[in-house]
Amino acid sequence: MPETRCDSYYNATINDETQYPRLESDIRVDVVIVGGGFTGVSTAVELAERGLKVAIVEANKIGWGATGRNGGQVTGSLSGDAAMVKQLRNKLGTEAENFIWDLRWRGHEIIKNRVDKYGIDCDLKFGHLHTAYKPNHMQEMQKTYDDAVLRGMGSELALLTKQDIPEYLDTPLYHGGLLNKRNMHLHSVNLCIGEARAAQSYGAMIFEGSPVLDICDGALPVVKTAHGSITANSVLIAGNAYHKLARKKLSGMLFPASLGNCATVKLTAEVAKAINPHDIAVYDSRFVLDYYRMTADHRLMFGGGTNYSGRDSRNVAQELRPAIERTFPRLKGIDIEFEWTGMAGIVVNRIPQLGKVSPNVFYCQGYSGHGVATSHIMGEIMANAIIGQLTEYDLFADMRQIRLPVGEWLGNQGMAIGMLYYRMMENFR
Repeated sequence: MPETRCDSYYNATINDETQYPRLESDIRVDVVIVGGGFTGVSTAVELAERGLKVAIVEANKIGWGATGRNGGQVTGSLSGDAAMVKQLRNKLGTEAENFIWDLRWRGHEIIKNRVDKYGIDCDLKFGHLHTAYKPNHMQEMQKTYDDAVLRGMGSELALLTKQDIPEYLDTPLYHGGLLNKRNMHLHSVNLCIGEARAAQSYGAMIFEGSPVLDICDGALPVVKTAHGSITANSVLIAGNAYHKLARKKLSGMLFPASLGNCATVKLTAEVAKAINPHDIAVYDSRFVLDYYRMTADHRLMFGGGTNYSGRDSRNVAQELRPAIERTFPRLKGIDIEFEWTGMAGIVVNRIPQLGKVSPNVFYCQGYSGHGVATSHIMGEIMANAIIGQLTEYDLFADMRQIRLPVGEWLGNQGMAIGMLYYRMMENFR
């Protein structure tokens, strides 16, 4: 049975809840997309705008999975960037760094343009602070700042000292930070639903409550559900950590990690302005970090403490409360109204995974906790690939990925042990 939406702040504040039908017939389209999150919906918008007949098949509701459970931050922190540059040098030479630099900001432009073009009300705001948890973390931020200035972003960035932090955050924690005015934050579910409406306006068909049972390969692949089927020229599997399709090809490549988020009760406008006067999103500089921002109705949304074992946390609010109170002492004892978890798709080398399971069946997955912007970038690349523009797709599809020859459970335990090592190494960083 399809599952209802989780008890998140996002789902409690949806502008326009979706009521798409269940797939109950056999239909024919150009492209069928499995998964109604950011990857699937963003790809659908790209294809529908170009005149293709598209169908989205979602097991639950649009934006139900990781798309509706994240921190809502749109940043240029592209996961696996160093590993990507290293591999791309074989094909792009010295242009590899420029390609990845430009790529990290592309998702921002796609999202901004869609919000403007389709009038999507998703509380889009600008401003983000990457905070230094330790004094020596400022060295990395200085390098990032210097690189960005050389690339013409100087007017959008500011390197903050420890003395500057009180102007932006009412916290004793940080030793400085990098302020980025290009980065954004937003209401993830309202963005995804707005994009789905945009795709529908071009004729895309959307089906909810329709789990895919099988994908039959062939010259014209067929996606099958319990009550219907869709035959298409091409299929895109876009379920990330929330599907179990094509296991022969995809097992051992992607591992789910549970991300915990919560939102407090509404704060007064005065308290909200006191703790975060410029209404910026924030994450810190640790390997396993905290991230937070203010919502449109003056709640503190706070996330952190990724569980790499693949199991959901039992009590998110209890686990995150010490971090909230450590960050903002004035919020000690604040009531937490919403708490939820979501599964991110973690890749060992952090490089997004693009490829095919058969000649006409594509997959796209693995953003390792950086999915809001990256999913939109990959949606554009996948749409281009499906219509035969393969240049960027081939760059990613040809990258070496690490496939662990173990089951998901053992893989997750290995990931958890690896992150424990990084936590220990944090003391020496």
